[in-house]
Amino acid sequence: MRQTQNKAALFPFTFRDFFIFIGIFACAVELCILLRMADSSDGFASPVFVLAVLLISRFTNGYLFGTLAAILGVIGVNYIFTYPYWAFDFTLAGYPLTFLTMFGVSIITCTMTTKIKQQERLRVEGEKEKMRANLLRSVSHDIRTPLTSIVGATSALLETEGLSEEEQRALLEEARDEAQWLIRVMENLLSITRMGDAQTQLAKVPEAAEEILGEAARKFRKRFPEIQVAVSAPDELLLVPMDAILIEQVLSNLLENAAIHGQTVTQIQLSVQREQAYARFAAQDNGCGIPPKELPRLFDGTLKHGETPSGDGKRNMGIGLSVCMAIVRAHGGTMEAKNLSRGAEFSFRLPLSEKESPSL
Repeated sequence: MRQTQNKAALFPFTFRDFFIFIGIFACAVELCILLRMADSSDGFASPVFVLAVLLISRFTNGYLFGTLAAILGVIGVNYIFTYPYWAFDFTLAGYPLTFLTMFGVSIITCTMTTKIKQQERLRVEGEKEKMRANLLRSVSHDIRTPLTSIVGATSALLETEGLSEEEQRALLEEARDEAQWLIRVMENLLSITRMGDAQTQLAKVPEAAEEILGEAARKFRKRFPEIQVAVSAPDELLLVPMDAILIEQVLSNLLENAAIHGQTVTQIQLSVQREQAYARFAAQDNGCGIPPKELPRLFDGTLKHGETPSGDGKRNMGIGLSVCMAIVRAHGGTMEAKNLSRGAEFSFRLPLSEKESPSL
């Protein structure tokens, strides 16, 4: 059973690869025919078919069509493009060495091209696993501090007698705030799991960008009523293909990040506007800005807790921003951050056309 699976992985057949093979090989034959009409020599066919093998190996998966192109190329050179034409002749001087060399070059080219693609695939998968491990490592630290606070607050309520109503309320509010933070962390964890599932397809439908901004702002105001949030959008209805839940999570992460790490933030401006074939979402705050040394690493999840301004475990902004970046990239978009004259701006762009956006 395992041998059958290995063969299927090495020699996969898809109609997409089949049509690519037919197209490139037919072009090689046609090119050789045109060259044969223009020149009476026979030496041009071998390099043309070797090039065809290289292209077929590059644009198809596995060894099947590359190997088939190599075999058919050797046969085609002998049968069609070597004198006597349209006939096999294995008695030509130097034929065995010439055509064994061509076949060997073709097979080696096919093998090397396929292995390069496999290595690139493994590299990409390795980067995904590394990113996921970094994110999960960060989450493990993020969870520890709020859990400790919740246990401490509830233990104080249960074990301490004579607490005033104000003290009890303060402990309950602390436990509630920490529980809300844990909910946000778990939402990010679920997104990490979803983005790492190779079989997951984003359920993108056209959504009104202004409504997504408004919903994210409404939820944010409940948690941070002391911070003013303004929403601006173009007069025209801007429909953007997206997974609304994930994009709303991106906006919520950006708002929460500004409130926690901006330190002096009192106002946040959420906006969306059309930029050619993209919709540009932005969150601008009037806080203390982003430390310049952190800008290159904001979105890769490698910021350590001690490097953030507050230094506590629950204040790590790397986890939320790296999740934001993963979601935006899965939509075919880009994301960036910069400091303003006062405060900072986080922005991302999403394609307005489904054709612009690759599937996950």
